[in-house]
Amino acid sequence: MKLTPEERQLGRDNFYRSLGVTRRDLLKAAAVAPAVGAFYFGYSKLDGNPVRAGLIGSGDQGNVLLTESNPDYLQFIAYSDIRPSQKDRAKHGDPESPYRLGFMRKYEINEEQFNQQISFYEDYQQLLENPEIELVVIALPLHLHYEVVMAALEAGKHVLCEMLMAEDVGRCKEMARKARETGLYLAVGHQRHYSILYDNAFSLGGGNLLGEIQHIRARWHRNDSWPRMENGTPVKVNGKIQLENSWRQPILPADEALDVAKYGYKSIEELCWWRHYRRTAGSMMAELGSQQLDACSMFLGQQQPLAVSAVGGKFFYEDDRDTEDHVFATFEFPGDNHPRGKNAGNQDQDIAVVTYSAISTNAIEEYGEQIMGSRGTLLVESEREVLLFMESDSDKNILARETQVTVSNNGMETPVLETTETSGVGTASAGRAQAILAERPSRGYREQMEHLAWCIRNPAPENQPRCGPQIALSRAVCALTADLAMREQRRIEFRPEWFDVDSEETPATA
Repeated sequence: MKLTPEERQLGRDNFYRSLGVTRRDLLKAAAVAPAVGAFYFGYSKLDGNPVRAGLIGSGDQGNVLLTESNPDYLQFIAYSDIRPSQKDRAKHGDPESPYRLGFMRKYEINEEQFNQQISFYEDYQQLLENPEIELVVIALPLHLHYEVVMAALEAGKHVLCEMLMAEDVGRCKEMARKARETGLYLAVGHQRHYSILYDNAFSLGGGNLLGEIQHIRARWHRNDSWPRMENGTPVKVNGKIQLENSWRQPILPADEALDVAKYGYKSIEELCWWRHYRRTAGSMMAELGSQQLDACSMFLGQQQPLAVSAVGGKFFYEDDRDTEDHVFATFEFPGDNHPRGKNAGNQDQDIAVVTYSAISTNAIEEYGEQIMGSRGTLLVESEREVLLFMESDSDKNILARETQVTVSNNGMETPVLETTETSGVGTASAGRAQAILAERPSRGYREQMEHLAWCIRNPAPENQPRCGPQIALSRAVCALTADLAMREQRRIEFRPEWFDVDSEETPATA
């Protein structure tokens, strides 16, 4: 949805008013707020005892995680990668990039200090044998998640693994059971659980400001590459459209001599461009959709879906990728008055519909979620901005139904958001909500790693990652079942057993 500047400002103003604060209040508070993640999510500092970690997979995402990590909570002392180019890239980072600093810029160390402080292992098994490492952060292609997570847990290491949990629901359940058996933490990188922006957006929906939510439209739209054009016509060779290849980075000379078969890859292209092959990345539902399905489920009160239908395929590009370039899925969730809804009513037909689209040929809308309720609509755009629009009948009553966000202890150590309906504009905790309005709000990577490190230093049954094995399994079930529905061109009803860690039932066995 492309909005005019005036419409966008109205959406911002409504959102801030619903929080009971102004943008100026929050920006002013940002300068004096304590560490935002700890303050917001209720964990404390580690008092000079950071968790010692190893990074397995130092490519694009691995380097982001290194950059976003907080050395006061987590200190990387080793890393592993099979690509020679990535070994050097992780050391030096991407020049001038604020997102991938590399070890030397991140820790402000020179070459000699790097060699003394950071160990490199080509074989991740050797990294797991390092007794100093307490936690491993895994940023590998999807098809390797199961193998490496199981090995890490077996080696006695806590684990943070990038999403999707695994490429198979049965394997997700095995990983969850292994974490329980070893008593180790297993967190999965659905970072919206640690996004302050999303948490405040969830609170507005939970406070009934939007009314009953019947539809959420989620999308991830981008344009991987345009065909090569001459005189306005796509250039074809042997009947195939020629691409500019902007959708993938060139293979570097340092990697060309690598014996990829030794590591189970079919070609150097499959290793370097793994996101574009089903064997290594799964589908677009796994690679992109699972993050947004996670958010949609939280907007609907952590409900599990009832059914899914999907269409997708390689509709446009004529190249060597075998993943889809377009995916469209429709999920049926229980509405408020459904027997499984939050009101536990008796209306079987009360269905909330979530539509998801991932396309690779048009980027006008980028990515985000549009949550549509009977009172208003919430737009969450690119994990950076939240806009609130009230229905016409509700506009004149917005101040009378203001949702006020405050800090509460609720009898526990963790501060939580409370939502209450008030007759006027309240005053929220500015420090609590300030990160919403930063120019680059945190996407949750830093907070997820901080909290996991805090849990490791403060082990207790009540101290658990916000996205542990059970939630990660649930998101994998949603994404992988949608992929199955797409491939088999049928509507699939979800079964409770698929979400049960101890059940052997999976979508593949249905």
